Amino acid sequence: MKHAICGKRVLAVVAGLCLVAGWAFAGDTVIEEIVARVNSQIITRSELERSREQMLNEVRQQNVPETDPRVQENDKNLLRDEIDQQLLEQKGQDLDITGDTELIKKLDEMRKQMNLESMEDLEKAATAQGISFEDFKQNLKNNIITQQVIQREVGGHIQITGEEVKQYYDEHKAEFTRLEEVRLSEILIAPAAKAGEEPTEEALAAAQQKAQQALAAVKGGKSFADVAKEFSTGPTAAQGGDLGYFKRGTLSKELEDKTFAMKPGEVTDVIRTKQGFVLLLVSERQTAGIPPVKEVEPRIQEAIYMKKLQPALRDYLTKLREDAFIDIKTGYVDTGASPHQTQPVFTASAEPSGHNKLKRKKKLGIF
Repeated sequence: MKHAICGKRVLAVVAGLCLVAGWAFAGDTVIEEIVARVNSQIITRSELERSREQMLNEVRQQNVPETDPRVQENDKNLLRDEIDQQLLEQKGQDLDITGDTELIKKLDEMRKQMNLESMEDLEKAATAQGISFEDFKQNLKNNIITQQVIQREVGGHIQITGEEVKQYYDEHKAEFTRLEEVRLSEILIAPAAKAGEEPTEEALAAAQQKAQQALAAVKGGKSFADVAKEFSTGPTAAQGGDLGYFKRGTLSKELEDKTFAMKPGEVTDVIRTKQGFVLLLVSERQTAGIPPVKEVEPRIQEAIYMKKLQPALRDYLTKLREDAFIDIKTGYVDTGASPHQTQPVFTASAEPSGHNKLKRKKKLGIF
């Protein structure tokens, strides 16, 4: 959570002096350089530097040079993004969005994905990586709040018409062109063998017999996934044997000839492979060509939504700026600033309360 200047409730004249100096104080000790004030909250230089370092770390992980124009643009907009975040968090408070329930669900999902027993284990895992668990939870909560604000205030008002979907489809048909492919599941029965040795004839016969038993179970009406979990020795057994999608040319000729001639739901006979004996199920099949618009409509709507969301969100954040009190220290620039913003005027009688607006006067020759 961003810092509040000198506590939650301080005489505005003191806050004004802090801003004029550009520093926050605790007694005689300088705590931090203030870069910007957004209503009753501040953005400090160290926070801005942490955001820059995080951005650069992500860039390095993607092997993008720091001289890339996109990196330079992101760096230029760091303060804008910090102010955006502050405004959205504060709007979330106005809308009584806490994010508490969603935070608990998200943390529990992370715990399950990491195969941890409890939240205490999740906290230990975070601490072991040098991460403050409280800071991590707060950042996650802030992200949840801002996303909910964006959805409620911006995304929920975006309309997509059928004409727009049709136009996008016509203009991007080449992007929807697809190759023929099948989705396969397997039941693999590998013969027992000692490490580095070929399986014996007896082991091969036993594996083949087990594969025939698996085939009989499938033909008898048992689901392929259940039989895979019971019989398969392959790495996909726990997932019901799902192997994913295969385009033409990615399988051996024997397997391609068999599977691409099959219909969804059909199962091969027992096939001998280098790994052992395998049964293959064609669970889905996709023909080559351009799919009909109805089939790709969700994908089109998502693309149109994202295209509309960015300018709409920018307009919304501009309006929030115009309704807020934002003061930027000389030498720093908010690239998202509105020409209609009003600078705050601090007086001895004005006191900030929560994140509500500070007392102000419009420009009437005062500055």
